[in-house]
Amino acid sequence: MMRRLSLGGRLALLFAACTASVSLGAGLLFSHASARHFIELDQQQLGGRLSLMRSLLDGVTNPEQLQARVPAMRSELSHQSDLALRVRGSDGAVWFESRSGLPDEPRQPGLATLHAQQSNWRSLSTPLAGTPSGAAQLTLFLDITHHQHFLQGMQRLIWLTVGLSALATALLGAWAARRGLKPLRQMGKVAASVHAGSLTTRLPAAQMPEELAELASTVNAMLQRLDDAFQRLSAFSADIAHELRTPLSNLLTHTQVTLTRPRSLEDYREALHGNLEELQWMAQLVNDMLYLAKADHGLMMPNRQALDLAAEADALLEYYAQLAEDAGVGLGREGAAQFEGDRHMLRRALSNLLDNALRFTPAGGEIRVTVGSGPCICVANTGPAIAPQALERLFDRFYRADPARQEGNSEHAGLGLAITRSIVQAHGGKIRAEHADGWTRFVIELG
Repeated sequence: MMRRLSLGGRLALLFAACTASVSLGAGLLFSHASARHFIELDQQQLGGRLSLMRSLLDGVTNPEQLQARVPAMRSELSHQSDLALRVRGSDGAVWFESRSGLPDEPRQPGLATLHAQQSNWRSLSTPLAGTPSGAAQLTLFLDITHHQHFLQGMQRLIWLTVGLSALATALLGAWAARRGLKPLRQMGKVAASVHAGSLTTRLPAAQMPEELAELASTVNAMLQRLDDAFQRLSAFSADIAHELRTPLSNLLTHTQVTLTRPRSLEDYREALHGNLEELQWMAQLVNDMLYLAKADHGLMMPNRQALDLAAEADALLEYYAQLAEDAGVGLGREGAAQFEGDRHMLRRALSNLLDNALRFTPAGGEIRVTVGSGPCICVANTGPAIAPQALERLFDRFYRADPARQEGNSEHAGLGLAITRSIVQAHGGKIRAEHADGWTRFVIELG
């Protein structure tokens, strides 16, 4: 397979082609201008000499009269060796010719370029003075062979200049392109050195040319996102291992103890029930993690339908009413709004917030759900203050503001608020947590 031309090679060839085109264009223009200049000079010279010859032959009407003027004509022609003269009568007979080998006169009047015996000539004709119009004709010839040699030499020089300039530009262009593309090679080396253990590597954007600085900044931003994602993934994996380690250890220990000696059927049944609770917790944890994974990859698509948010909140408050009463917590709802969203997903999000509020609201406290236009939903509860740094991390997976880990319940594994945020984002909204005046508020702004 033919190797693809490098970017530096392409730039060098482009520079060479541009230089060759400009040099060729300038050379051809100069050559054409020189040729036109020679034509104008020849026309002026022939016109002046032809007028002089015509005045010398004034009154000549036949060849005999012409012979008397021949010495004067030859004397005049001797001053310029590249000039030649021919006088032809009305019958086409040549009355006088200063040298042999001259080309035939053109049929059309005016300046003409002719070729004869490996020589190039410029000619100009006029009627002989004193003869009827269209009778005897005086034609003056100028040898322009040296002009043509000059123009041909100049054309060869143009081609040589084009070739040398193209070659020189290609070499200089290759050097300049290689030097100019050095930052790109540096970026390639940095990119090649990036791996899972060195995601902190960054490109020196401040040292890059202006054209590459934006690209370097973009690559650095990409590396930062990859580093953040990798760190979150590593933390997520560690949290999963930590969360599963305890129930697995409980299952192993419980099973080993049960099998240490023969037991009654009721003891085995009780052991299996204990294992079942641990397995159910692990299954719910795995389901929650799969749910979050789908949300991360954009696979969680809401089935939108018209919803009365106040009615949905009332249904959930009715569900939690008995638990709130047992905990000595008051429930309330105010406001109303309409929204098109997925009923199951939104109920799960609100349920996570209400469950979280019930767990952290002390006896005698209050939980208040406010539905407003926008639409937005605010779940607020009275309770202890939350540190500002903890508020920023409440929606992280497996994070608990309370460092004491509570096992045995999937909804206490630290995934509830992360799932709630994923559901809100799937609906084009956003959620935030804040604490002020003894109230902790979770505010959902739906899109």
